Amino acid sequence: MRLASVIFDLVRYSVDPAAPIDLRSDTVTRPTPGMRAAMAAAEVGDDVYGDDPTVNRLQASMAERFGFERALFFASGTQSNLAALMAHCGRGDEYLVGQEAHTYRDEQGGAAVLGSIQPQPLENEPDGTISLGRIARAIKPDDLHFARTRLLALENTMGGRILPLDYLCLATEFAHSRGLKTHLDGARIFNAIVKMRIDEPTAVAGFDSVSVCLSKGLGAPAGSILLGPQEFIATARRWRKALGGGMRQAGILAAAGLYALEHHVERLAEDHDNAAHLAEGLSAIGLKVEPPQTNLVFVEIPERQAEALGAHLAKRGIIASIGTRTRLATHLDAPRTKIDSALRAFREFPGWH
Repeated sequence: MRLASVIFDLVRYSVDPAAPIDLRSDTVTRPTPGMRAAMAAAEVGDDVYGDDPTVNRLQASMAERFGFERALFFASGTQSNLAALMAHCGRGDEYLVGQEAHTYRDEQGGAAVLGSIQPQPLENEPDGTISLGRIARAIKPDDLHFARTRLLALENTMGGRILPLDYLCLATEFAHSRGLKTHLDGARIFNAIVKMRIDEPTAVAGFDSVSVCLSKGLGAPAGSILLGPQEFIATARRWRKALGGGMRQAGILAAAGLYALEHHVERLAEDHDNAAHLAEGLSAIGLKVEPPQTNLVFVEIPERQAEALGAHLAKRGIIASIGTRTRLATHLDAPRTKIDSALRAFREFPGWH
């Protein structure tokens, strides 16, 4: 079945050239035929009781792969990050986080709303890091007037930017020296791993916990993995239940994650190459484009042209969230032929002339 599944996936990229080209995010991918076959064949059990063998195999595989004691399967990265924050921090505690970070900006303030945890947002540098000086100044003294600073949360990649390994080492060492725990939102950590050609433990060294998404570049339909020490994961498991994340026969989803880990990691390099190709083509039109490091391309669109460009692309089967700062994502369902089609549509927009 495995060989047949891989053949089906290879064939898949040569069919349906008229399908819409969706560049909004790498979350829009659909399971490949091989992944669907793995999901259909998955052995399942009741994961609330801990007896779903496929979930258990995925968790064990990820823990070993990243060098952590334990791993826990979640329905989403938002749920995984929130459970991690609640496992690290108590009511009235504080975590330090970047202004641009997903856990602060894009998760509906869940830490504050559901965890009674105060976020202390800090300005990100242009490369996505947070300066150590800014982190140091934000740590509250041991004074009853202040929330207790408990955690530093970073994100890699940050808007497609890879945080340097030497920075991560310095930041986590500094946080630990000040008594803080460290959490990494590694939703796209595999993009960083493939781009830098490093192994998983190297990519997450220094972090007490890590959240890894399976449904972005890896192409699974859902799921994230939280990694950490045994006691931390036990606490996070309790919070997962409180957050509505106790799933039953979740092995069907876990099987997709296992398939993605086996077949879709190294191919992320194709997404990176396609992003560079897309950026080069958009620059040739005369648009201002940020050179991509991974699979996310950011391009500036003049405000007066944004609405008309969006309508023009839509008529040509290109789905994109067009704004003055537009993000375009390359992914499993956008091979080079579709990127070239998208570039043609951009070039043919009459508003440039």
